[in-house]
Amino acid sequence: MRDFTFEMYLKLIRQISATGYQFQTFEEFLLKPEHRVVILRHDCDIWPGNDLKMAGIEHDLNIKASYFFRIPHTFKINIIEKIRDLGHEIGYHYENLADTNGDYVKAIESFRKNLSILREIYPVKTVAMHGRPLSIFDSRLLWKKYKLEDFGLIGEPYLNVDYSKVCYLTDTGSRWDGNNVSIRDTVISKFNYSIRTTNQLIEHFKGDKLPEQILMNTHAARWNNNFSIWCYRFLLQKFKNTAKFVLKQIQN
Repeated sequence: MRDFTFEMYLKLIRQISATGYQFQTFEEFLLKPEHRVVILRHDCDIWPGNDLKMAGIEHDLNIKASYFFRIPHTFKINIIEKIRDLGHEIGYHYENLADTNGDYVKAIESFRKNLSILREIYPVKTVAMHGRPLSIFDSRLLWKKYKLEDFGLIGEPYLNVDYSKVCYLTDTGSRWDGNNVSIRDTVISKFNYSIRTTNQLIEHFKGDKLPEQILMNTHAARWNNNFSIWCYRFLLQKFKNTAKFVLKQIQN
């Protein structure tokens, strides 16, 4: 079976559930965390139709997740409303400091405006930074100067999670061990597993080798059943991984 298809995602989610984990949105976890839980976070970078497919899979399994949308890149009102109506959390995938080339005043005003636009669809309580690997500006630095609470927000996954207790898993780079090919989608954590493929991740869940609390970040645009699109994404990702690896070595 090809990796990073919707069938593989369904297989993964079913195994997580069979292992006894509960599922929570990011907002739910911040307000009342379950003891044994997987927080499902989805960064909606491109192709929001894929996010709707993923949201449908989760809804059919009676599972809720958090979907973070970029503005304007994935801001498709009809799709966001459908995902909301399936019971999922909607959040803002912000990149304002990168958008404004490091201008904090313009960035926070852009953030305020975009958050207001999303709140016309859903009462947004959480946000998540979009990495923008080709930009030198890290949009998380906004919160060195401003406060999430001033915008009625309760959390940002890179800032408000204790990763000494919560294991972070991400499919960045279309692999589960993508630290070497990720510029910003990383956290400082004591957890370190040799997991590359989704089948390997499934085996880790099946063997109960993972900790009690996990935040799993997936990008629906990386998951596709269509063979031609899957091949295109596979080749594109290999190129991007090489470029990000080189860029990361230069930065270090």
